[in-house]
Amino acid sequence: MADAVELEVADRTVRISNPDRVYFPGRGETKLDLARYYLAVGDGIVRALRNRPCMLHRFPEGVSGEKVHQKRLPRGAPDWIQTVRVDFPSGRHADELCVTHVADVVWAVQMSTVEFHPWNSRRGHIEQPDEWRIDLDPMPQATYADVQRVAVVVREVLDELGVQAWPKTSGGNGLHIYVRIEPRWEFPLVRRAAWAFAREVERRLPDLVDLTWWRRDRDPATVFVDYNQNARDHTIRAAYSVRGVAAAVVSTPVRWDEIADADPRDFTIATVPDRFARLGDLHAGIDDTAYSLDTLLEWADRDDSEAPAAPR
Repeated sequence: MADAVELEVADRTVRISNPDRVYFPGRGETKLDLARYYLAVGDGIVRALRNRPCMLHRFPEGVSGEKVHQKRLPRGAPDWIQTVRVDFPSGRHADELCVTHVADVVWAVQMSTVEFHPWNSRRGHIEQPDEWRIDLDPMPQATYADVQRVAVVVREVLDELGVQAWPKTSGGNGLHIYVRIEPRWEFPLVRRAAWAFAREVERRLPDLVDLTWWRRDRDPATVFVDYNQNARDHTIRAAYSVRGVAAAVVSTPVRWDEIADADPRDFTIATVPDRFARLGDLHAGIDDTAYSLDTLLEWADRDDSEAPAAPR
């Protein structure tokens, strides 16, 4: 077994120690395989993470071992790694990884990172998100087919709003749908707009969508449109992030017309590089247009009179 290998990553060199350590038991992919995976989808993962505070999910012994949730940049970073400071209500702060280059991602793998969880704001406007996240989260008795049904209605409402959105698998049984927004609103208003959108989806699918706040009180056969993913310091797995599970599934961008037939289990560390080589990054145009939340915030004001006050 090699003690280390060096990878040439554009104009930088990243040393990978313990390259033969198996990270995904039962499949056999190693730490080096994980680094090479992220190189293969480099443009896509950098686009998903660029200039965003990023929490790392690290697995020093592979995905069957302990998981470390790392907000602060691990020690030993080369001088070309950039960070962004985020402050918390407690008065504490963290200097989090701020990806600008694919070598940053590969270095994070060297530090045993498997999953990348970025904020939905960027370092130029930390308190004003530029990404609205629609998270379709199935309850235990709901199926992926139920999620697919909800996705049809989500797209219908987005089309009525005149908004282009960008779907991806979650790495589990759900779907994430992203919309670029103007960075004009702080987190509470973005979350409020997301709540108003979720309410509209619930109106159209009342037997399948349940927005009850406490998970234990929801119908277990429904899908939760999780607007709370737009709250401050909430992060979800980035596009092209591997999930830290034995199956090595990947949160993968998909076309809307693929959702009806796509099986999230088919998107893995082994299959996504070939897909990326054939199709390119399906989220390549995500930054081209940023949308207003004005209409959704008007919906939220309207809904305050029909339901318990929209979250602020």
